[in-house]
Amino acid sequence: MAGKDGGPPVKLITQNRKARHNYEIEDTLEAGLVLVGTEVKSCREGKANVTDAYAIVKDGEAWLLGCHISPYSHGNRENHDPERPRKLLLKRSEIELLHKRVSQEGRTLVPLRLYFKQGMVKAELAIARGKNLHDKRQSTAKRDAERQMQQALGRRR
Repeated sequence: MAGKDGGPPVKLITQNRKARHNYEIEDTLEAGLVLVGTEVKSCREGKANVTDAYAIVKDGEAWLLGCHISPYSHGNRENHDPERPRKLLLKRSEIELLHKRVSQEGRTLVPLRLYFKQGMVKAELAIARGKNLHDKRQSTAKRDAERQMQQALGRRR
């Protein structure tokens, strides 16, 4: 089964549903992750969580922090640490661009989802700005108004 754009198939591992509610998404990009074997096996079982995760740029490298990948159920004493920082695989130009954009006030790097693409674990990162409470209320009211309009149009037909 091909992806939406006719590209390679994508198998979703996990997604951060609260990100679009808590943040205003400005831009997104795809990054690979450096994982050990038991982490990949655990991801294949869907045992990952990116709800509280974020990414930073430090010493010219991008890191994913706060991502929880549960220990592999059939792993031995060499199993991985579930909360360890994971390196993100990006081009140098992309890392420099991220560092420049994130250093602006109020912006952060938030992972939106983890997925398999051609057998590799990828993370979709978003450059985001945190929403205030009134922004969240405003977006909720807008979504409710659009839903009511669609329902009214459906009733007219």
